[in-house]
Amino acid sequence: MQSQLSHIQFNVAPENLAFYRDLMSFLGWKTLHDGEGMLGVGDTNRTSLWFVGYVKAVENDYDGPGANHFAIGVKRQADVDAAAAHLTARGVTMLFDTPRHRPDFGMGAGQTYYQIMFETPDRMLLEVVYIGPLAA
Repeated sequence: MQSQLSHIQFNVAPENLAFYRDLMSFLGWKTLHDGEGMLGVGDTNRTSLWFVGYVKAVENDYDGPGANHFAIGVKRQADVDAAAAHLTARGVTMLFDTPRHRPDFGMGAGQTYYQIMFETPDRMLLEVVYIGPLAA
């Protein structure tokens, strides 16, 4: 049997759907559905993310049980910096001294793992990451 990631649903506050719409559009994801309190976006591999405007009044703790974060991969180091600039201009704070290279996650000599980490308005931890040859 072969399988692949199909989709992930994130429950978010309805008033934060615009944040995810803006971010995912900036990152190049195609809108699959936008309405009725739900945003669906897809990547070029047919993976989709669904942001549903419904949440219970509880706080997310990404260091507790469950998912810690999700990462969106980009094709160039410069894309990570562009995402950081885009988010910073919208008042989003970069976390964990990012953007930065993480040689401890690199794939060998001349390779890099270059990332930003940030929280969404719903306190989900997100990463934008480039993994590949270190740019000169």
